[in-house]
Amino acid sequence: MLQNLFEPITLGSVELKNRIVSTGHETFLDRGGLIDDELVAYHEARARGGAGLIITEVASVHVTARPEDKYLLAHTDDCIPGYARLAEAVHAHGAKLFAQLFHPGRFTGPFDVWAPSEVQFEWAGLTARPMPLPLIKDIIQGYGEAAGRMKEAGLDGVEIVASHGYLPMQFLNPRLNQRADEYGGSYENRMRFLIEVAEAIRENIGDDMALNIRISVDEMDHEGLDQDEALEAIQYLTERDLFDCYNTVLGSISSSSGWAHVVPPMRFDAGYTAPYSAAVKAVTDKPVLVSGRINQPQIADAIIGDGQADLCAMTRSMITDPEMPNKAKAGLLDDIRACIGCNQACIGRVDQHMSVSCIQRPESGRELAFLPVPKAEEPKSIMVVGGGPAGMKAAISAAQRGHHVTLYERESQLGGQVKLAQLLPHRAEFGGLITNFARELEIEGVEVKTNTAVTEAMVRESNADMIYLATGGSETVKPGIEGLEEGLANGTIVPSWEVIQGKAKLGGSVVIADWLSGWPGLGVAEKLALEGHSVRYVTPHTTLGRRFQTANRDLVVGSLFKLGVQTITDARIFGFDEGTAYFQHTANGEPLVLEDVDTLVMCNGVRRNDTLVHQLSDWQDRIHVIGDCMDPLDAEFAILGALMTVAATL
Repeated sequence: MLQNLFEPITLGSVELKNRIVSTGHETFLDRGGLIDDELVAYHEARARGGAGLIITEVASVHVTARPEDKYLLAHTDDCIPGYARLAEAVHAHGAKLFAQLFHPGRFTGPFDVWAPSEVQFEWAGLTARPMPLPLIKDIIQGYGEAAGRMKEAGLDGVEIVASHGYLPMQFLNPRLNQRADEYGGSYENRMRFLIEVAEAIRENIGDDMALNIRISVDEMDHEGLDQDEALEAIQYLTERDLFDCYNTVLGSISSSSGWAHVVPPMRFDAGYTAPYSAAVKAVTDKPVLVSGRINQPQIADAIIGDGQADLCAMTRSMITDPEMPNKAKAGLLDDIRACIGCNQACIGRVDQHMSVSCIQRPESGRELAFLPVPKAEEPKSIMVVGGGPAGMKAAISAAQRGHHVTLYERESQLGGQVKLAQLLPHRAEFGGLITNFARELEIEGVEVKTNTAVTEAMVRESNADMIYLATGGSETVKPGIEGLEEGLANGTIVPSWEVIQGKAKLGGSVVIADWLSGWPGLGVAEKLALEGHSVRYVTPHTTLGRRFQTANRDLVVGSLFKLGVQTITDARIFGFDEGTAYFQHTANGEPLVLEDVDTLVMCNGVRRNDTLVHQLSDWQDRIHVIGDCMDPLDAEFAILGALMTVAATL
């Protein structure tokens, strides 16, 4: 079982114990660009969990590559001690360590933006300056010197980041490289930068370290490299025997269409990138690593067994469950906490310049704060009321500490609002959160009592030493809307939750008033448009999906446009009558009237189910409130809040 995945493989002179790779990804766990205790603990957890290869996040090879103190440093000797500590920690668990060497080119910004030519960057609205020849030579030398520092630190290999439209591919791309000197014009000239970078690196690391290249097989961008161009480049590089492994990805950060594939969310099928890596294997005899939505070891093993790749990146899988490789090798497949591709707390947090984590496993990125889990000297009796994300996480965390935990849920199934979220278009995989947590409850020995509505008397009569109230929330309908009561009574106004559950009767023309600009409202808009309704979506916010991770937002917005949904921002609902919805512009107060409305769908967020909280207010020394009944936010904050509360109180 999984024989392909756990077969050793050699990259150049470096042998890996298996084919599972944690690829380079930003973490924001550094300290001023240097590797510190948090980043060491983060990567060591994945090495301890059984990864064969860990590749650190991008590190700048030149002063022009590091805007606004972003990215790790590799262009100064100051970086060597941190990398050495990390290498020692990773090697202690039998894993190998590579470092990514990086220059973003035109994506630097907002200051000192350099590129092969004076080209515009659509996403950021920046125009780069063309690199003078001495700067190009200096950057090439910087790659080589940075690689030498990695060798001094004891790493096993380095990787040139030529993926996602970064500097090496900007030189190769004829639509971006308009130079007339030795680095532009002909194909050989446009490849010269990458060739000289590889040669400079090899000169500094010798043959006892591996040299990888990360490359987008298709940048999925209107001006990016397509698959034919990428395969031509890979074949050209293979003929010159420059690289020990090709790390294949999709996408570019140049535009929304490309960004969606950089960290593909659950809207994409698991393993959908494998045909692209298979195309690479057809033009090179070097090992090929594939990235993109490979969230289960069975999928990775099949990709390797089918000859579509030689190694599989399972980066988010190991953010969600660092022990995934060890569990897979031991045959404990049901115990693996599978990544659901929500992108909410991994790349979603990094997008906001916050440290990487996971919605299901907030301990990731916070290893020093929450791990190892301490064991109680005197086990207590713990009562958890509510089986949504917060309640499940609290019960798991308490049980891991050695306490006796009973979880009560009034419904027949665990999951809370996750049961609704999984019903939205392209969001079914979100329900994996329930599956994963339910298995962890079983593993940790939590007693689960469903169909049990907990009353004040039950709590007071219990022998519990500690009670965690996670009673969640219910959908609210914003009061003060003219015509609200009449519309609710006659069915022309319906709450969004009823629409998601398929309980509402809807007319052909629907207006959605979404106070949050979040998943429920936008998901309902897509759902109804797919079902054939004419949909107009209105939010008081200036941005659709204002708290979404970038790829999720762009994919939903693109889908709504394709489906013909009219989207209106900066407008709040204030009335509805006889087929007309009345809105007010949030900035200037001007009215907006939408006519011919059969159904108004109200999406107004969650109100606290806090009756039990108030009834037990005199038990403050034993009661702790978590999840939506304390602060109605989202699953990420509910789960993190539960972990923090348990850690602070037990």
